[in-house]
Amino acid sequence: MIESFLIPMAAFALVTSITPGPNNLMLMASGANFGFLRTIPHMLGVALGFTLMVFLMGVGLAQAFERWTRLHDILTIVSISYMAFLSLKIANAAAPDMASKTGTPFTFLQAAAFQWVNPKAWAMALTAVTLYAPGDGVWAMAAVAVVFGAVNLPSIGLWCRLGQELRRILTNTTRLVWFNRTMAALLVLSLYPVLF
Repeated sequence: MIESFLIPMAAFALVTSITPGPNNLMLMASGANFGFLRTIPHMLGVALGFTLMVFLMGVGLAQAFERWTRLHDILTIVSISYMAFLSLKIANAAAPDMASKTGTPFTFLQAAAFQWVNPKAWAMALTAVTLYAPGDGVWAMAAVAVVFGAVNLPSIGLWCRLGQELRRILTNTTRLVWFNRTMAALLVLSLYPVLF
């Protein structure tokens, strides 16, 4: 039964993974500030953390949120607060040569944990599980998670690569400051659907 959902599910995964959102904006900023290689743990944390999130949402976490709606409100407040903190961190990121000495990109575990406070990741996971996992079987949930993981990693890799390419243009400190401030503002704007 999952085969009939495979192409539409992969298309949904591609569109939601490659469009701008908190993960992609942060990866582009990390690629610009730290380069592609140093951002690989961040990318793997996003891809594998999100894959695990989709699977866990499918096997029962979504039911917990339906049962305890207050939990969703708490997650929303925590998410918005953390995203505001990350926006400030991005806005004040160091210049590329200084970043390589003093700054550090997200680690694998930080990026994986971030998925749990990322509003776009929650929306993607809930929609994927609701639309593309026929029945409540564990194998169906695993299939949805694997498809998302397989599509997500190359999609987010493009954003990191774009950031690394922008690094050549951002050699001027003023340009880098404006780039980081723009990325921070876009990260805050990505919360618009959650707030309204």
